[in-house]
Amino acid sequence: MRRLIALGVAGVVVAVLIVAQLVLPGIAADRVRDQLARSGTVLAVNISAFPAIKLLWHHADHVVVRLGRYRAPASSIEGSLGSADAVGKLDVSAQELDSGVITLHDAVLHKRGSQLTGSATIMESDLRSAVPFLDNVEPVESSDGALVLRGTASLFGLSATVNAVVAAQDGALVVAPDVPFGGIATITLFNDPRLRVESVSATTAPGGFKLMAVASLT
Repeated sequence: MRRLIALGVAGVVVAVLIVAQLVLPGIAADRVRDQLARSGTVLAVNISAFPAIKLLWHHADHVVVRLGRYRAPASSIEGSLGSADAVGKLDVSAQELDSGVITLHDAVLHKRGSQLTGSATIMESDLRSAVPFLDNVEPVESSDGALVLRGTASLFGLSATVNAVVAAQDGALVVAPDVPFGGIATITLFNDPRLRVESVSATTAPGGFKLMAVASLT
């Protein structure tokens, strides 16, 4: 009798695990889709986990998200970093991402463990809005984990060619004019204590440039 009971309990456990494996990923994907839909267009969400029951503790093996036009203010991005730490592999893409500071096009983010790599196209017009002291901006150098932009700066009716450096500074991503006392005009593009930006680079693209960045969760 005890053996039959044990077999019956084991059968129930196996059945529950099978049902959880089939149902929980879809429920989790729907929940993520609903949360993301508040700020933009969600094209697809796929979540996988084995065993799926660990999704109940917000842990997943692989999450894939595809977005259309999406607006994610800095506070929203910062709030999602804690959740990203519980995902082994994360692949996110957005056709257009408005962070509130700058608009990114064809943005892609990959996470493997604690390492993150991302890329996006930045149009010159969008960069002008984020970095108002430069016009006609183009990348001229990318080395040692920093990016040098060159543009035209105007002050008191005078114009001059000025370089600006986009680089990681104390884990944040900042841009500052490469002139004496240029640090006074430093603009922080992204900063969160849970993520450390390590390097940036870029290549030219029609109407702007493609920015690549490497960061890690702290």
